[in-house]
Amino acid sequence: MDLATLIGLIVGLALIIGSMAMGAGLAPFINVPGLLIVIGGAFCGTLIRFPIGECFGAFGTAIKTAFSYKGADPYQLIDTVKEMADLARKKGMLALEEAEVPDPLLGKGIQMCVDGHDADFIKELLGKEITASIKRAEMGEKVFRAMGDAAPAFGMIGTLVGLVQMMATLSDPSGIGPAMAVSLLTTLYGAMLSNMFFLPIADKLAMRAEQEMDTRQLIVESVVGIREGTSPRLLEQCLKACLPNGENTKAANDGAEGEPAAA
Repeated sequence: MDLATLIGLIVGLALIIGSMAMGAGLAPFINVPGLLIVIGGAFCGTLIRFPIGECFGAFGTAIKTAFSYKGADPYQLIDTVKEMADLARKKGMLALEEAEVPDPLLGKGIQMCVDGHDADFIKELLGKEITASIKRAEMGEKVFRAMGDAAPAFGMIGTLVGLVQMMATLSDPSGIGPAMAVSLLTTLYGAMLSNMFFLPIADKLAMRAEQEMDTRQLIVESVVGIREGTSPRLLEQCLKACLPNGENTKAANDGAEGEPAAA
């Protein structure tokens, strides 16, 4: 579970709703037709831009990635790869067939090593799988970003519709104020949905796609290293060098702490 996403949404909504409730209450801020214009318009506009399967699939991607993401731990992955490389050097590639593999992509790569495929073929095939996976994540980001761009525009459309309806009833001056308030609500809905949900989720999907790319590239380098018979210690150092700067520094510090002090 991604606590940052949940905390941001819950606290953000609580602050906005609480601010509304402190004034005239929540009732003046409820306008179902305006909400339908913003949500329905943004979604339908996105349907025009993308295939229907991609639009609905983006919500599944958001749930799995932005709310319940659990990526592989790079440190645990490196330790596992080091053990497998050591096992392959001592007992041969066939010994890896019964090894427990924590990641499906790593398992596929190890199976190809056991089957005797060369390193270049393995790297190419795993690279294609990575590309397909990243494209799915990027499509989810594009869908949510499109909805984030469309929501304020449809909020303005709803406001214009409300203003036209208000102008049609100018004969009753007492109704102008309430009608104006209702017409402005769609602009509020569009801004809230765009900046509290659609665009933040799009950015979170983009960040997760980048993290996933780093992890999967690490797996590819691991499998290629095992297939080529790289020494476990050298492979570990190479993989730690592939980590992002912050994680790389932490890994180096952890390694230094684990080494015995010089006499």
